[in-house]
This record gives sequence, structure tokens and C-alpha cells, in this order.
Amino acid sequence: MFVQSEKFVEAHGGKLGDISIYGQESNPTTRRLAVMNLALRGIEADFGPEHADTFRRDLQPDLRADYVLANPPFNDSDWFRKDDDVRRQYGVPPRGNANFAWVQHFIHHLAPQGMAGFVLANGSMSSNQSGEGDIRRALIEADLVDCMVALPGQLFYSTPIPVCLWFLVKSKAARTIKHADNSTLDSYRDRRRETLFIDTRKMGKLIDRIHRELTDDDLAKIVHTYRAWRSAPSHNSQSSTNTYSDVPGFCKAATTADIVSHGYVLTPGRYVGAEEVEDDGEPFEEKMPRLVAELHAQFVESAKLEEAIKANLQGLSYGT
Repeated sequence: MFVQSEKFVEAHGGKLGDISIYGQESNPTTRRLAVMNLALRGIEADFGPEHADTFRRDLQPDLRADYVLANPPFNDSDWFRKDDDVRRQYGVPPRGNANFAWVQHFIHHLAPQGMAGFVLANGSMSSNQSGEGDIRRALIEADLVDCMVALPGQLFYSTPIPVCLWFLVKSKAARTIKHADNSTLDSYRDRRRETLFIDTRKMGKLIDRIHRELTDDDLAKIVHTYRAWRSAPSHNSQSSTNTYSDVPGFCKAATTADIVSHGYVLTPGRYVGAEEVEDDGEPFEEKMPRLVAELHAQFVESAKLEEAIKANLQGLSYGT
């Protein structure tokens, strides 16, 4: 993630070193590998003086980041350290599941205009066990949830289960981000009390029997949808490429009131609805007889195949 962040900055006209990288790792071997990897690429990072457990000892207690990227361990049961923790502003997570401990850790470290994007298990979008629903409700009422993305299964080698992406922001008020030279980088519209839901479960293609990848077109569609939804309308162009609209079965901009009506569940499928079926123009009174005729023809063919299979089995002395 750190390496890709630097590549992203360079691909958008920035240079190596335009961002400052901070992190923490509990496994000493993993920490050394990360330090070495970044050093080989000429990327400076602050991982603290040593390895440490994030929940036992936060090495960056005063850090307030513009961006947080994370792929925390899902449903970690061996995490709880103490009841009193300043990071748990929205509720105490259950001792048997660290998902919302991670979420609140990320929020705690965000700057006033900061944004967090991370991967979590699907259960985080709807679980009401052990107070998780109450924490999710508090996050929604605090208007922190900017976008939720449901992903297809088989994206990871480590697990076939589908997961989701959370995008949280400390402020949804309109604002403009500028480069150091005062050129405009991005303008965000006021999207308070609004959340975007994107359902990508039907996207991607299998590259082998057990592994799926999102194509470049898939990624571009997802990214464009999110950026178009949060962006302020351009006053310098008549182009419609920067406009957003709901797409049944794929994306929906929902209000906080909509989310409340769904019991504070954040599963995109609850909001995007069903994909519209394209009308082929054939009148129903003509289509139905044609489909029935095709079905009867398939029944006949199926009966012929059944008789052929029975005959073959009898020839092998397995028939009845």
C-alpha cells in the first residue's frame, strides 16, 4: 500500500517524497521486510522505534493523518487489551472481534479533513452482535460513512469469501484541495447526511478456477462513480463526464434517513436495488408462445438423451 501510494502520487504529477508515510507492525520480521522494501525503493517511512501491538501500545498516539489505508485481520478474536482506550469514542468493541476496534483506531488517527479507506469482512456492514450494531449506528449518526463498496468473492488467495470496502471521512462539507503551487487539485461538493453505495459483486473475471480479478474497466467504473458522486460540478466545462446518477443494481446515493429506515445496515445490496433488464422490443404476446415452443423442444431433446443414456448403461450391464 505504501509503495502503491507513492506510485499514485507520481502518476498524478507529484514526486517521490510528496507524502509522509507512517505505520506500525506487531510482527518483527514483517516490520523488517517493510523497512527494507521501502528503503530499496528510496521511500522514507516512520514505523516507530520498534515492533509493537497496535492495541497494546500505539506508537503514533499524536498522529493525525490525511489518509489511512488498511487491510486489517478480519474478525480477530485475540486482540482485547484494556477497557479504557481513548480511541473507542463510538463504543467498546466485543472482546471476540476486533473489526470495530480497527475502525475506531483509524478514525482516531484522522486529521480534521482526513479520509480512511480499508477492507473489512462483510459482517461488519450488518452485524448486531455484542454491540457492533450500536457502534455502526454511532458512526452513521456522526456522518462518517462516505462510501460502501461490496466486492465479489475470490479476490484474495487467502480466502474465497467476498469482502467490503469502507470509506470514512471526518468532514463531508464542501471543500477544495489545492497543490502547493495553489493550482486546484479537487473540489468536493457538500454531501453531508449522504452515503454512496456501490455493488460490484457481479464484476471481475476468473483468471483461474479459484481466483477472480477486477478488470481495468471495472476499476475505472468504480473510481469514476465515486469521484463523480463526491465532486463539485465543473463550471469550466459543459462535459457530462463528471456527473453522477444512480444506476440500478450498481450504485445508489442514499440519505442518512434511508440508512436509518434499513436499521443502520450498510450492505450495498439493500440500497442499489435490482439491475434493470433491457427491453428487447419483442411484444409479450409474441415472446411467450415462442419461449413455450422452445421449452417443449428442449423437453423432447432431454427425453431422447435420457433414452440414449439408459441404452448405454444396459449395454454395460448396469441398466434396470
